[in-house]
Amino acid sequence: MREDSADYRALFLDNRPLMDVRAPAEFSKGAFPGAISLPLMNDVERQKVGTCYKQSGQEAALALGHGLVSGKIREERIAAWSAYARANPLGYLYCFRGGLRSQIAQAWLHEAGVDFPRVVGGYKAMRTFLMDTTSAAMAQCDFVLLGGLTGTGKTEVLARLGHALDLERHANHRGSSFGKQVTPQPSQIDFENALAIDLLRQRAAGTEHFVIEDEGPIIGSCSVPLTLYQHMQQCPLVWLEDGFASRVERILSDYVIDLRRQFMCHFGEEQGVAAHAQRLRQSIDSIARRLGGERSQRLSGIMDAALEDQARSGTVDLHRGWIEGLLREYYDPMYAFQRQRKEARIVFSGNQREVLEYLQRRRFKATR
Repeated sequence: MREDSADYRALFLDNRPLMDVRAPAEFSKGAFPGAISLPLMNDVERQKVGTCYKQSGQEAALALGHGLVSGKIREERIAAWSAYARANPLGYLYCFRGGLRSQIAQAWLHEAGVDFPRVVGGYKAMRTFLMDTTSAAMAQCDFVLLGGLTGTGKTEVLARLGHALDLERHANHRGSSFGKQVTPQPSQIDFENALAIDLLRQRAAGTEHFVIEDEGPIIGSCSVPLTLYQHMQQCPLVWLEDGFASRVERILSDYVIDLRRQFMCHFGEEQGVAAHAQRLRQSIDSIARRLGGERSQRLSGIMDAALEDQARSGTVDLHRGWIEGLLREYYDPMYAFQRQRKEARIVFSGNQREVLEYLQRRRFKATR
């Protein structure tokens, strides 16, 4: 039998399969990428045992737990664990602190003829390790921010770099009022865990110089870890530039053409088209107060006409109207103010090719 492990670094670097035996409610609040929920107790059972523990102590709680998870219920859970263990022979199981629940699951598996190791310290220890990983990177690595007006292609630049930390990808959100994706965002804990594992793996591969998009403190519903966000406020900034027409076309492609296609793939053609139109309308409604009444109504009207024309003829030409209006009247003035405020930290500006070349040169200079 493989031994239990407290080598959290190796667990994450080797991408070990993980079986989470905590209750479903615990798992939904946060887990690790690729972990599967196969609980020892469901939420109701866990609540009953917890109440018993507070009122009557550990021995009574254990007895109640064994009573609740017995007979056919116990057999079904052992069967699910056994199937997972046999399908993932290099995996590990864990509970919250690496205590009774994981020990019980491991013992029951052993009785069923399956030996499967557990993570010493459980979820709490692994989570602490990942948070420490993020904090250590702030102190030990070099970071540069990538900024620029809306639609300049910052995400494209990050995707072409081998040393980028893509916060929006981990948050499953583009960062703006129009940034929601078809699928939901991760929980805050899942976001932080995935980000830390990305840092860990890149550093293990030799990366000590990272490029991050210049983000606000919140990306959709995900908050940038405080240590990282505070550090970002001191980092040098590279400013990406592109022409107005090119930016309009990029936004048209991303938010009208590609996003509509994603909705259709996810929901089917008819429902997907309707859901995409609703998403665009919700996005502009979310900034209506900041746009002001007249401007909000005018741009919403242009969007409605564009959506109707697209549904009728399949063309997207009219969408350029509201995109151009939002850029000129809302996003560009806001970003211009931000650039002015951060002017002293800008170390380079240029088009996509020039910025890519600069960031690659900077990386290699920083690692010599």
